[in-house]
Amino acid sequence: MIRRLWKFNGGVHLPAHKEESTHHPVQRAPLPKRLILPLHQHIGESAEAVVKVGDQVLKGQMIAHAKGFVSAPVHAPSSGVVVEIGDFPVPHPSGLSAPCIVIETDGADQWTPLQTHGDYTQLDPSALRNIIREAGIVGLGGAGFPSFIKLNPGPGKVVNTLILNGVECEPYITCDDMLMRERAPDIIAGVGIIRHALHARECIVALEDNKPDAYAAMCAAAAGTDIQVVQVPTIYPAGGEKQLVKVLTGMEVPGNGLPIHIGVVCHNVGTAAAVYRAVEYGEPLISRYMTITGGNIAQPRNLEVLIGTPVKDLLDECGWNPGTLERLLMGGPMMGFALPSDSVPVIKTTNCILAMTASDSLPQRPVMPCIRCGACADACPVNLLPQQLYWHAHAKDLDKVQEYNLFDCIECGCCSYVCPSNIPLVHYYRYAKTEIWAKEREKQKAEAARLRYEFRLQRIEREKTERAAKHTQKKEELTAAPADPSDTKKAAIVAAMERAQAKREEIKGGE
Repeated sequence: MIRRLWKFNGGVHLPAHKEESTHHPVQRAPLPKRLILPLHQHIGESAEAVVKVGDQVLKGQMIAHAKGFVSAPVHAPSSGVVVEIGDFPVPHPSGLSAPCIVIETDGADQWTPLQTHGDYTQLDPSALRNIIREAGIVGLGGAGFPSFIKLNPGPGKVVNTLILNGVECEPYITCDDMLMRERAPDIIAGVGIIRHALHARECIVALEDNKPDAYAAMCAAAAGTDIQVVQVPTIYPAGGEKQLVKVLTGMEVPGNGLPIHIGVVCHNVGTAAAVYRAVEYGEPLISRYMTITGGNIAQPRNLEVLIGTPVKDLLDECGWNPGTLERLLMGGPMMGFALPSDSVPVIKTTNCILAMTASDSLPQRPVMPCIRCGACADACPVNLLPQQLYWHAHAKDLDKVQEYNLFDCIECGCCSYVCPSNIPLVHYYRYAKTEIWAKEREKQKAEAARLRYEFRLQRIEREKTERAAKHTQKKEELTAAPADPSDTKKAAIVAAMERAQAKREEIKGGE
């Protein structure tokens, strides 16, 4: 069946650079000597360590549990000993350090006993969500949102369309392409589990039309099912969630809204494969496919890498030249970010390490004034006005940038790519977002302080009223006549008070 496709606004055609890393089948990366596991590898709250230094751990053992609802546990990718728990550099644009668990591997790679779950069709959606949560699965497309939450559409919501996203639109990245080529049956099996949890009416696996081998493999795996495998035009950023929904359904995800608000749920193909391994074999998320590529790499390829593996180990495995390294990115050249060092570890959302030479990088051209040509607006896939956002962000007018829907920006970089004045537009948007978030945090802190102050005043007033009431009650009890004549103690107190009063009156009379 041929499915009708729609177009989204804008987008750009980029050099693909996909072939360099798809000549070789995917192999497992060597077991590293040390694994560095950040406790925060996903959107939401960090996980909390449940091991201590000196503990022996087994492969697949939970070493940090989810803390809070939007969180995911972390598991040991191999057996060994916990040698450190503390702050280490992590892959983040800030370059800051964060809490990590460091495991020194023992080479045995011994699994902890795994619990299988039998026929998933006999499990209700809630049980499936718990399995997926305990397995620590998050979105492997890059966002890192805990997957079990996206498997719960909420009361009263109906999922009409489940979309499996295999559209890998960023240049250089090919890990999803290779996953679909080599593990298509796992993906289709994972699609069945996700669909069972969501009760989705239809299911689509989408990939770009420049992946013929992956398309053939997915079609073969989906044969005999009602799952549609659809090729979409190769244009960046067709893999964006909102853009893909538009292409496949013709519907627009509302601003500040989610696909579920129009009856659509999207998951990455890698996430589907991980869900299958968790439900069928009880395996937590401890490894993933990823691409190591770029002009600085002698043998660009895809590897199955344990989470926590230092980036340098992967660069050494694929042959790199530190002397000609110009930039080291995690992710693609459009939305990736520069790594502070090669000692940072791979995390659950790492899909690519891009080691670029000077010839790979675009030449640094001088930034010139905006000429209001409108090319950025033509290229914007979410129908924003990038030049207006730029002017207001440049003027630090944070109210105005929000009026122009700053937070609908997906930071795809299309506007910066086409800008003839070479203005790094996305940098201004990120700056504005950071400033707004900082102001919002300060506002929340001030509001919390105000509430604490008002609560303190109320408490002081209440305690004052209670003390006055007790004093009045005590005074009434003391001044009242003793109910029992034999209560000599009260009678003595009353008599003493009467004598004291008489004494005071006598003194006043004398004066």
